[in-house]
Amino acid sequence: MTKLSVNINKIATIRNARGGNTPNVVQVAIDCERFGADGITVHPRPDERHITRQDVYDLSKVVTTEFNIEGYPDERFMELIRDVRPAQATLVPDPPNVLTSNAGWDTKQHLSKLQDIIGQLHEWGVRSSIFVDTELINIEYAKETGVHRIELYTGPYAEGFNTNPILAVEPYTKAALLANQLGLGINAGHDLDTKNLAYFKAHVPELLEVSIGHALISDSIYWGLENTIQFYLKALK
Repeated sequence: MTKLSVNINKIATIRNARGGNTPNVVQVAIDCERFGADGITVHPRPDERHITRQDVYDLSKVVTTEFNIEGYPDERFMELIRDVRPAQATLVPDPPNVLTSNAGWDTKQHLSKLQDIIGQLHEWGVRSSIFVDTELINIEYAKETGVHRIELYTGPYAEGFNTNPILAVEPYTKAALLANQLGLGINAGHDLDTKNLAYFKAHVPELLEVSIGHALISDSIYWGLENTIQFYLKALK
């Protein structure tokens, strides 16, 4: 069974637009777990435009499934990981001003840096994951970093799915087969939704986890959060 981790950044975006504590990020995380989510994902950014530092600390006290913290591994991010010790830290190569994560690591170019960071994560007992595209060389060098898992960036898949799903998923199948061969766990995320998720799951062997936020939270406006989580879990079966 592929696990569903709900990214609650958009809940924080709505809250921050008005100020105060509505909607309540912590309560939404508790409810997501109660409704069947296998994990909670957050991606705090330096400008705190959605998830704040305090949110991370508050969530760490209540999340009982898997807590996944994504981010660029600067000093601020690593301090959060050290303090919170989440189940998983997912490293993304985002500069501070990027709107959303839209590219994976060049693992060959950043090999030494990633080795050092991942070594520190392992010393803290935190499972490591790095955001990568489907270029096989980046998966080969991901293995050299010592990382536990890769997270496949699924933006191109989602973009191409409606036109040609077979062609869209093919690079991900090849990437997953190589990752399996190398002993790397496979996560995935970005623009996955109820229309394209089941097909992706069926064609990516040994998919361990998907992290979904924008589409899931948007769908919940129409269907409600509990129903929406059930629809996504059904797509993963």
